[in-house]
This record gives sequence, structure tokens and C-alpha cells, in this order.
Amino acid sequence: MSDFDGQFPTADHFILHLSDTHFVRDGGLLHDRIDSDKNLAELFEGFEKSNTRPEAIVFTGDLADAGDPDAYRRLRELVEPAAERLGAQVIWVMGNHDERVAFRKGLLDQDADDSEPVDRVFDINGLRIIALDSTVPGHHHGEISEEQLTWLADVLATPAPDGTLIALHHPPVPSPLGLLALVELKDQDRLAEIIRGTDVRGVLGGHLHYSTHSTFAGVPVSVASATCYTQDLNVVYPAARGQDGAQSYNLVHVYGDRVLHSIVPIGQFPTVYEMTPEMLEGFMRMSAEERLAAASASVQS
Repeated sequence: MSDFDGQFPTADHFILHLSDTHFVRDGGLLHDRIDSDKNLAELFEGFEKSNTRPEAIVFTGDLADAGDPDAYRRLRELVEPAAERLGAQVIWVMGNHDERVAFRKGLLDQDADDSEPVDRVFDINGLRIIALDSTVPGHHHGEISEEQLTWLADVLATPAPDGTLIALHHPPVPSPLGLLALVELKDQDRLAEIIRGTDVRGVLGGHLHYSTHSTFAGVPVSVASATCYTQDLNVVYPAARGQDGAQSYNLVHVYGDRVLHSIVPIGQFPTVYEMTPEMLEGFMRMSAEERLAAASASVQS
């Protein structure tokens, strides 16, 4: 443990959690305003300035706005080189705007005409991530079928070395927006019965187009906002207003006894102050009295 870790060791696992890219056909503008491709490219450009490297990048659905093959192609062409530079595995999750056959062919290289749910299991160096397809073809609400629940229970019957994260598009959480009650995950109590008492340590979701956190079946739930546009929560209930601003993504750090979710806005912002790694290392070599004097001088300048 280094001085910069404080009371906590380095996280056992580090995951990037993104959602709702909503790529449209031929690189057009979503809702005649949003450049979804540009937003995602800017996200990776900003993130790669850090020296942190995630083990996996999880996209929790609505990858294409209308399930168009061209949208999946462009998304893959942008994401896979970035993931390779970062040394991260990409985990794609279905959303209600996605189309299962095009999703399989465009992102998973599966040519079969298979409209069954896209449920998959990943071992990320001992951390299990389950991609659970909560979509209902032709509809925008979410459901987990009885067959999927049986499959999930069978997977969870054997604990993973570092526990499990479930990634799905429709998060099992309430919302202050009236609109979202129409497109929420149905029959959530059935899913809760499967999760409760297992090694599931967190649920990752999307769909809402804003960041939020809750609990479900005794497990923390973290919802990543959209990279395309977001929902304005300051509206008259039950109205809804999509806005071009506040786009973000999440950093997920998994420790032995907890999971930390941090929200990162997309974009560049004016610098207030900056401390380089070299400056901080020099600061840590000072005595307590020298640190206090340096901090006081900084405040007064």
C-alpha cells in the first residue's frame, strides 16, 4: 500500500461503465442535434489522458438508436481500438433500442438468425460479470423471462472468486420521472428472489439517461447516465425533457469489501488548480509541519 492509498489498498478490479450511446445510421445527428459518435470519441480521448487501465468496459445497452447495422459497425470501429489501447475487454449489453439479430452480427460476429435473449457470462480475472438481456422485442419496457431466471440461478449457484456484477439495461430502481414508469423493468420481485443471498455485489444499469444509485435485493445498484443526451430532472411531474448536457460515464472500483462508483462528466473544463504526480510525491516527502506551511501558502496565493 502506498501513501496515496490512505486507509484503503488498491482496488482488486477496475471497470469502465458506459451506457446509452444511441448511435444512428450513417453518422447522422440523434434528434437532429446530438452527435453520438463525437461524444463517445471525446469520452475516450479524455479518459486516456489518465494512467489508469480498466480490465473491462461495460456498455449497458441502447448502443444503436434503431438497431441499424451501420451504427453497430461504427460503434465497434471506435470502441475496439480504444479498448485495445487500454488493454480492456469489451462487454456489450442489449438495450430496448437494440435489435438482437443485428446486435449479434454487428458486435459479436454471430451470423445465426437468433432472436433469443443475449445473455452472457464473463470472467474478468476472478470477477464475474453477467450480461443479462432485459429487452422485449418491439417494446421499450424490460422483462426477465422465466427461462432467463432459471439460467441466472444456475450460474449464480457457483460463487465466483471475487463475486459477481450483473449488467442489464433496465435498472431495478424507482425514478422521479413519471415517463420512466412506463418503460421500467417489470416483475422485479422475481429477479430479486434469484439475486438475494448470492455472491452478486452490484447491479449495473442504464436506460434512464441520468446517473442514480439505489439498492435492490440487498445489493447496490448503479445507473450510468447516457453518453448521447441526458434527462432533465428539474421538470414538472410527470413531464420529460431530453437535454444536450451533463453526459457522463462511471468508474467502478471493486474492493474486497465494497464497490465504489464514481461519475465522470464528458468534456474539458477550465482548470482551477493542478498538482502533478511529481508535485504530490514531493509533498508526501515533507514533514507534517512542512505540508501545513505549503498548504497555507497555497491558500494565500
